[in-house]
This record gives sequence, C-alpha cells and structure tokens, in this order.
Amino acid sequence: MKYLPIFLSLQGKKCLVVGGGAVATRKVELLYQAGAIVTIVALEICEQLQILIQQVGSIQIQQKPFQKTDIQKDYHVVIAATCNQELNKQISQLAQARHILVNVVDSPQLCTFIFPAIVDRSPLIIALSTGGGSPILARLLRAKLESLIPHSYSRLADFAAYYRSKVKRYITDPKARRVFWEKILQGSIGEKVLAGQEQEASNALDQALITHQDLCQGEVYLVGAGPGDPDLLTFRALRLMQQADIVLYDRLVSPEILGLVRREAERIYVGKKRNWHSLRQEEINGLLVTYAKEGKRVLRLKGGDPFIFGRGGEEIAHLVIEQIPFQVVPGISAASGCACYGGIPLTHRNYAHSCIFITGQLKDGQLDLNWQALVQPQQTIVVYMGLAGFPLLCQKLIGHGMTGAMPVALIQQGTTTNQKVFTGTLATLPSLIAKKEIQAPTLIIIGEVVKLHDQFAWFNPSNLA
Repeated sequence: MKYLPIFLSLQGKKCLVVGGGAVATRKVELLYQAGAIVTIVALEICEQLQILIQQVGSIQIQQKPFQKTDIQKDYHVVIAATCNQELNKQISQLAQARHILVNVVDSPQLCTFIFPAIVDRSPLIIALSTGGGSPILARLLRAKLESLIPHSYSRLADFAAYYRSKVKRYITDPKARRVFWEKILQGSIGEKVLAGQEQEASNALDQALITHQDLCQGEVYLVGAGPGDPDLLTFRALRLMQQADIVLYDRLVSPEILGLVRREAERIYVGKKRNWHSLRQEEINGLLVTYAKEGKRVLRLKGGDPFIFGRGGEEIAHLVIEQIPFQVVPGISAASGCACYGGIPLTHRNYAHSCIFITGQLKDGQLDLNWQALVQPQQTIVVYMGLAGFPLLCQKLIGHGMTGAMPVALIQQGTTTNQKVFTGTLATLPSLIAKKEIQAPTLIIIGEVVKLHDQFAWFNPSNLA
C-alpha cells in the first residue's frame, strides 16, 4: 500500500492554495467544504474562482506573485496549483521543509498527500484513489458508486450517529448491539429514514429499545419500472428492487428489468391484458397485505408510473386500511418515455400548449370519453391501452370536429429494442396498422407535434439489437 488512507480534520485550520485557475478553484472549494480557513495567493484569478470567492465571502485572497514568505508555519495544508512546474516544485520543497502537508496538482512525486475521488454523502464520505496512477479510473469508479449510494444515506448516517450513544446505554453487549444496528439499518426503520420519514423512524426505534419488539416489520414498495429500458429506472427503484423478499410484477415489466431484482426474491406474476387477468385486483391487494404481515419486504413492480393508469391508488388505499407501511417510487411514464424515444415532444410552442392523457379501453364495444375536451386546438392527446379501440377512437374524434388530417403516431414497445413507430393521420393510420402485426404494449400520440417525428427521431433500436 503506497498511501495510507486517512480523513483529515481541517475545521478552523489555515490552508494555503497557490494558483488562481480552474484546478485551484476545485481545491479551494473542497477545503472550504471541509471547514478550512483558506488563503489564495495568485497573480490572476479566473472567473470561476472569483464567483466562488464572492459566494463564500470568507476566503482570503492575496492577488500577487508567490513569495517564499507566503508559506507560514501555522498552515496545515499547502496546495500548489500553478502552471509553472518549477514554482510548484519550489512550493513543495518549502512546505516539506516546514513539515506541512503539501499537494502539487498532477505531480504525485512532489506530494506528501494526494486528493482522492470523493463520494460525498456527509457525514458518510467515500474516498477512491489509484495512487495518482489513473485519476480517470478513480472518477469512473466514483460515478458507479454515485449511482449505487443515494443522497438520502446522509440522513441515515446522521440518524445512526444521533442514536449511537442511546443504543449503547440500552444494549451493553457489543455483539447484540451490532445485530440490533444491522436490523435497524437494513429494515423498515432504516427505510423510513431513507424515505424522509425521520420522525416515524425515531418513534419506531425508541419503541424497539423499550419493548425489544421484533424489528422485522413488513413493508410494501410500490415501484414504477418505467416504459421498458432498464437504464430509465430511478436510483431508489433499483435500491428497493435489490432488497425485496418477494416481487409481484406486471405484464409490462420487461425481462431485463425483472433481472435486476434480488436473485433470492420470490417472483409472482400478476399481469393483466385485455379480457384476461392472471389475478383479480382484489387478490393482488390481498397478497400485498398477507406478505407484508408475514414480515416480508414486498415489491409491487409496475410498468411505467404506478399512479398513471397503474391502479396504484387502489393498492395504496388497501394498504392504508390494513395499516401496512409502504413507499411509492415514481417511474418514467410510458407517455414520457415513448414520446422521447419516438422523437415526439408532447408540448411545443409552435404546436401544442397542453397535453392530456386518456385510456382507450373499450367498454361494451364503446368509448366513453369527453370528446369536446379532446378536440381542442394546440393540444396533444396521449392514449394508453388504445390499440383495440383505435379505429373507433379516430372515427369519434373526426365525428366531433377534429380534422382527419391530424397527425397520429402509434409507438410499439417504446424505449426497447423492439420499438417501432407508425405515423399517419386520423384518416389513414387505422387502415395502415390493420395490415401490420402490432405487438403490445402500444402508446398512441395524437396532435400536430407528431409532425416533428421525422426531424427529431434519434433512437434507432437496430443499433442495439
């Protein structure tokens, strides 16, 4: 091990930065965030650093050439960030002669310490270093960790720190205390903190310390899986998917997304399609409650967003009645995802000032919709579940005053490698797709914005196949 990883306390300590460019700015910002009293010596100050100095106010600036006497014994850290290698070397020698920690940018051989790549979830801090050998690799690894560790972990670290001494008083045996904290941080109390429900988490932890009740309380995660592309999952969705004990998933959840669920989790298919349901909604509601009461972490995984034609509200209502803890994680809606991947903006200043979402499901062979509200000018209509009733939908819109020349797009399996976009008009598209073998799920977009598809289409699924 070439370098010993340490975390240095600089609260109220004097530090010197020599240089006034972009690199110096980054170092000054880090030192300031660590609570240091920062002095800058530089003949020229870049605009970025000037803005930082104005925002902070407490950074001292000496706009002049560097002199040997600028390095004083009461400095704890000196950073050389100039473009002059000879000057940087001189600064390093002067600092080391005074036993001051020194960092010279891009010159590890002149440093007594180096800056790592940092994942900041204060008070949780993660530092990565390649010993100066490959800063780019360290930054790439940091980016991966940034996606895996939510910002809410800072709240969890604060919560644990706040309760540390209290838990130690109640649970004196170190082994028992370790098990207790593992259950807290990985269980429903930790989830409450991550979800921003800190008061509820505090109440539950206090109760657990007094009564020694079972901490393995069940919970339901209602998670939107997005329109199909796994890269469109939110960080929170992925985290909850990785810790679920059991998952109830819909037909619209792609195999690629389901493959990201924790391997040990039990999977139950509860999908629905037209005229066929594997389970009735009441049975799904009952399963959520039953498994949660057994102490399981239940993942209810839905395509798109659970609150947009996903019946998420019905499931939540049932959980509220049964007093089951739950979280709701929004997903990128099918409307947003498919429109973006289809190169069709849902609003555009020249074409549409509003957007309306409807479901096109037939009931007894009819569509019961507010037709006058739908035929308004400069409006985009997004139709979910509209494939079976598409000819009737077009006929009704024309019959209520919308021009048959209105552009329409049908997007098949949007955001996936099977995506296809069919465009036409209210008058022409029904007969055009009647000759095609359309694969669900589909989304229909009606409005002048569809004209932009040819110009804005960027997603080419064939490149990913």
